[in-house]
Order: sequence, then C-alpha cells, then structure tokens
Amino acid sequence: MTANPLAPGPLMVDVASTELDDEDREILSHPAVGGVVLFSRNYADRRQLTRLVTSMRQARPGPLLIGVDHEGGRVQRFRDEFTPIPAMRAFGHCHDSNPDSAIALACECAWLYATELAQCGIDFSFAPVLDIDRGLCDAIGDRALHSQPSVVALLAQALTQGLRQAGFASVLKHFPGHGGVAVDSHLALPADTRDFDTLFNNDILPYRQLLTNPGTAVMPGHVVYPLVDDRPASLSSRWLQDILRGQLEFTGPIISDDLHMGAATEYAGPFDAAPQALEAGCDLVLVCNDRPAVLHLLNTDALAAADATSVERRLQMLAQPCDPVTNERLQAARDRLAQFSSTWC
Repeated sequence: MTANPLAPGPLMVDVASTELDDEDREILSHPAVGGVVLFSRNYADRRQLTRLVTSMRQARPGPLLIGVDHEGGRVQRFRDEFTPIPAMRAFGHCHDSNPDSAIALACECAWLYATELAQCGIDFSFAPVLDIDRGLCDAIGDRALHSQPSVVALLAQALTQGLRQAGFASVLKHFPGHGGVAVDSHLALPADTRDFDTLFNNDILPYRQLLTNPGTAVMPGHVVYPLVDDRPASLSSRWLQDILRGQLEFTGPIISDDLHMGAATEYAGPFDAAPQALEAGCDLVLVCNDRPAVLHLLNTDALAAADATSVERRLQMLAQPCDPVTNERLQAARDRLAQFSSTWC
C-alpha cells in the first residue's frame, strides 16, 4: 500500500538538544517517522520544552507522537519545575500496610505527572512498569511496584486510571516480564529459562488483567525466553502475534523498547532490529541515540508501510482531551504526593 504522508509512520526517533537543527526537521518530515522520544538532554525548563515540542509538531504536516520515560524515581527525565515522582516501589511498600491509600495515591500520582507533561504538549509516558520485583535485576529494581503479581496488577490499574484521567494512554512494560533475569538488557541479551505456564501464571498475570483497559499499549522487552521462542520478545511473532494478539486478545498498539539497546543490537544488529520488530508485530519502533541507524532506515525500504489498522493503533497514542485542570487541584496533588514521599521514600 502507499504510505499516507499525514499519518504517523512506524519509527520513533530522538533529537540531540533543546532545539531542532535542520537535519532534525528533515527527519521529522519523513513519512516513515511517527514520533519522538525525549530525554533529559532535551530539557532546560518547562517553557523551553513547550517551545521544542511545538517546533517538532510544526516540522511535520501530520500527527506526531511525542513520548518520554517519566516513570518516577531514577527514571524521570524532567526534574526542575516538575513534581518529583517517587520510585514505584514506594507504592508497593505502602500497599503492604494500607492498600486503599496506596491505590488512591498511585492514581493521583499518575494523573499529576501526566497532567504536567500534557501541559508541555507531550502525548504519553512509557509507563507503568509491570515487571515483578524478584530481587534479580538491578535495571528494574525499585521501578517495579511489588514482588506479588496480584499487587502489581492492582497498583498498575490505579496508575492507568490516573493516566486516563489526564488524557494519556498507558504503556505496559516490559512484556512478558523483565524481572526474572539478572542481565540488564541495555547492555546485553538476557535469557529467562522459565516455561510458558510459569510466566503466564506469574509475570503475565498483570497484563491479563489490564490489556482490555481503554488507551492501553504494550512494550515488549528485549529478553529471550528459550522455552517459548528463540527470539527476544520484542522481535518475536510468537510472543507478539500468537500470544499477545492471539491468546491474550490484545488489540492496542505494540511499541518496541529502544532498538539501540545492547540486547537488540546483539541479536539483530543496528540496522536489522527495526524491520524485524515491525515484521514481528510492533506498530511503533524506537531507534534512539543512533542517528546513523535512523538515516540508514529512512534511506532504504527497511520500514515498509504498515496497514491501516497499525496506523490507527498509533493514533491511539495521541493525548486525548480531558477535564480542565485547576491550579488548586494540581497543588493539592503535589502536597499529598510530597507527604507520601516523605513517609515511604
């Protein structure tokens, strides 16, 4: 099929600084590009960030998805002039003594940080993390909500509710679970040797309970599960088509983790990971911190036009209108979160 130049393409890229240069603008106007992933290097203050986001949208004739890793704790890209978000483990600790309070605060926390991002023109955060805290993976660590899948599901449900209230989609990650390995997939390819039934009844349990929520996307992890498939989940049609779409009946967007990470390049190489992820079933693929790979992909036929269904799934990631936000509600949420953080962090 012929690509629609006004539709977001399948590739999410990054930019180097707090302002766009001519090459950035040329890349963002390419039909194969669908979005931008922001990093701390792209941020000086809220006014500058808003200008940057506006200039990105002006560089493209159609919709552009703008996302950021803004989970909280050590994974919060913007800090000055943004509310400090606790590591998600704090909500798990709170849940052990006061479940109702933890659920309410998780919902309010997600609403708050999504609202602050939306005020700068950002569409979504890559959150929440559904990985189970098994004490194995430092790359996950306190990013995980809890060690019990059922508690992870409850708290993640609250987080997704707060995101929806702010007009944000949720990105459930890292499917089917990164908590069962010690290796950091940023650096190398981890292998989880558990069988499918064990994964299904444990790590996949939160996904099974959240996949039917409106405005839900899934990010598969760069982890290989050799008893299920010999390819990493992010590049595996077995995981993405047969299991996630088939067995679990998920119909929302599938977004790859960054394909510049060590695990992906170790398996597929810097130029081949993106087309393999698309072929496996991803709707959006992230290639960050590797401008030569982005230029290579845009100058070849590696990113074939996806079908209309995939385009529609991408459009689901655009921020949706929500109720007007008052300064009083924002301040009350910030005060409650600060009090929570002083107790649990």
